[in-house]
Amino acid sequence: MNVTLIEYTPDPERLVAAAAKLCYSDSGCENIMDGLDSSGTQRFVNMLADMGHESPVEHVSFTFGIEGVSRTLLAQITRHRHASFSVQSQRYVKKENFVYITPPEISSDPEASKLFEESMKASNEAYRNIAEVLEKKHYERLISEGLTEKAAHSKAEKMAIEDARFVLPNACETKMVMTMNARSLINFFRLRCCNRAQWEIRELATEMYKICVEKAPSIFKNAGPSCLRGACSEGKMSCGKAQQVREKFEKIRENTLCERNTDNV
Repeated sequence: MNVTLIEYTPDPERLVAAAAKLCYSDSGCENIMDGLDSSGTQRFVNMLADMGHESPVEHVSFTFGIEGVSRTLLAQITRHRHASFSVQSQRYVKKENFVYITPPEISSDPEASKLFEESMKASNEAYRNIAEVLEKKHYERLISEGLTEKAAHSKAEKMAIEDARFVLPNACETKMVMTMNARSLINFFRLRCCNRAQWEIRELATEMYKICVEKAPSIFKNAGPSCLRGACSEGKMSCGKAQQVREKFEKIRENTLCERNTDNV
């Protein structure tokens, strides 16, 4: 898995502070940024975090490049509807000899790993064979319709892989660009950094959390799984390890801020 911050709102905490200032003072829009030095910005953003007033943080967004994740993860992450996605297409990108993601529980078991590898090879062979059969069929028809060999080959290949992709497994690797505003990210971290989240999306959420804490520590002051700031929200389905989770994320935040301060020296 590789997670990259492609772009984010410049000076995010000052922008959030400006939005909060408009809510809680008689400032006009023309001078909304006036007087927002470091201490003023910190005061407004901390006030919002402590009050749980989240709407001002919607003005800040983060765009991530995400690679080395499975189509299983894609099915989960797109349930977060307050986000924008651009995903590598299996319709236009040929997936012969596709890269696949192996779950840790499978890779740690020799018998399961062997069966998994065989399944991936079978899927790849089926994909390749179906694509070949369909491409030949489409090519012959397109040539008969008057297309040039080059045009017919290009079009036939795209038409073939559009249907051949149906045999590709959920393990197949994908890439995406995803944009979320900070409020949606806080919600995302609450749900997906939780121990109850599926392992792959939990790993992704944790990497994104580190990036967000580094770039806007005050905005994400209270971010993380629900048990960080209170009781577990999972009820009977709780993992029962709230203390360990709190210690884990306290350490992540501490290390991230330490590295941030070192880089800024």
